[in-house]
Amino acid sequence: MKTQFYTYICELQDRITQSLEKIDGQAHFQEDLWDRPEGGGGRTRIIENGAIFEKGGVNISGVHGELPLSMQKHFNVGEATFYACGLSLVLHPKNPMIPTVHANWRYFEMYDAHDNIADQWFGGGLDLTPYYLFEEDAIHFHNVCKAACDRHDADFYKNYKKRCDEYFWNAHRNEARGIGGLFFDYLKPSQKPMEDWYAFVTDVADNFLEAYLPIVERRKNLPFTAAQRDWQEVRRGRYVEFNLVHDKGTLFGLKTNGRIESILMSLPPHVQWQYNHKVEENSPEAQLLEVLKQPKNWVDLE
Repeated sequence: MKTQFYTYICELQDRITQSLEKIDGQAHFQEDLWDRPEGGGGRTRIIENGAIFEKGGVNISGVHGELPLSMQKHFNVGEATFYACGLSLVLHPKNPMIPTVHANWRYFEMYDAHDNIADQWFGGGLDLTPYYLFEEDAIHFHNVCKAACDRHDADFYKNYKKRCDEYFWNAHRNEARGIGGLFFDYLKPSQKPMEDWYAFVTDVADNFLEAYLPIVERRKNLPFTAAQRDWQEVRRGRYVEFNLVHDKGTLFGLKTNGRIESILMSLPPHVQWQYNHKVEENSPEAQLLEVLKQPKNWVDLE
């Protein structure tokens, strides 16, 4: 399974980066191959200063070795070895009318003293972080997510949308990071055969471009003001806060001696933290904040 999934994410990285370069029309991804001293490595691809994408990364990695003590405590196990692979992406567009998007799909194995698989699971998802809310974009994104889920289980979208809303919650701000999507973790063979989980996770990943690129196409030529750009950078600050305070993937990478440049590629290049920032009542900015106070159902759950 680990070989099958790693082969898949290598192909997926190619497909996604090629499509993003095409829609940007100006910038190209820079590739950085790296090795992890404890075992494994990865292929980082970064796009910067494009016509559409101010900064973005589409990264894959496959790492293995001794499970660090911090992770032994997290999983409540003794000494063990592990293998983890996945694709992680974040795209920060220049135009504040285009939302930031994040996605990752990952696979994990843990081994006993005899190198037998003691535990294994899939995880991942995708979520959207707009700066200005266009309801048709939110509906489109969630419809694509729901369609992928419905091909596998009628309850998946409802369950994994709820988990996404709960996970991407900036607790110290008491607001959502964005308008959600899907989040799933610990998809194990005790629940379904791993082949079924593989089919589900890859179906969701295969539909990422369909979920996001039509939104980019609709918004890429919209005009924006300096004040709207300032708002985008203020909201990006909340994105940074979530990633550094709450995000499990970031914390896992830091605790397993992950590659710092790849882990922190999710951070936007231009950010603001204004003291006690306020927005005008009934403004588009205030409308976004209202939506972020309480998760919303964007599609019919029946």
